[in-house]
Amino acid sequence: MPPSSFGVTEISIAFFSFQPRIAPFGSTIHLSSPSLGSFLAATNYVATVDGELVAHVAVGTRQGLVEARACRLVVMPEWQGAGVGLRFLDAVCQRWLEGKNRYKLKLTSLLHTSHPGLAAALRRSTSWTQVSGSLCGTNRERSKASINRSATRKGTQSHGGGYGGHFRAVQGFRYLGVRGAPC
Repeated sequence: MPPSSFGVTEISIAFFSFQPRIAPFGSTIHLSSPSLGSFLAATNYVATVDGELVAHVAVGTRQGLVEARACRLVVMPEWQGAGVGLRFLDAVCQRWLEGKNRYKLKLTSLLHTSHPGLAAALRRSTSWTQVSGSLCGTNRERSKASINRSATRKGTQSHGGGYGGHFRAVQGFRYLGVRGAPC
């Protein structure tokens, strides 16, 4: 039986009351991480079906407010593979594309994933285009040196340890939008 109601809600810091329910099924939603930097300023969204929590995603911005970055997408196990995650992600990214965010700016959204099912769904969708792909992580030491050079050039101190060194395929996608998307 199809769900009777699907909702997307922007939430405040009260989101963290959902943390114990979501954390076992995805990475813990950290306030910051080495690969994402501080996401204290991220806007959190949850999806519900008939009042049941089914998904979460956080959306922050790239430096300079030039583009949004969706991250930490978590779909509850009983809803995975049903298309709810992609529908939710489309709805959230469409809001950002239409300027329905705290900045009132129309921003495209990026999403990076190593989940093969999500990557395949994004590739099939006409609302998304693949913009990057790596079959394995890059050289961590080279990345660290590049971060240090950039910090020196800017006159700041580097806090990064470099990216890469893992063996998972990471693919990047950009949301192009769709007319009539549910918001």
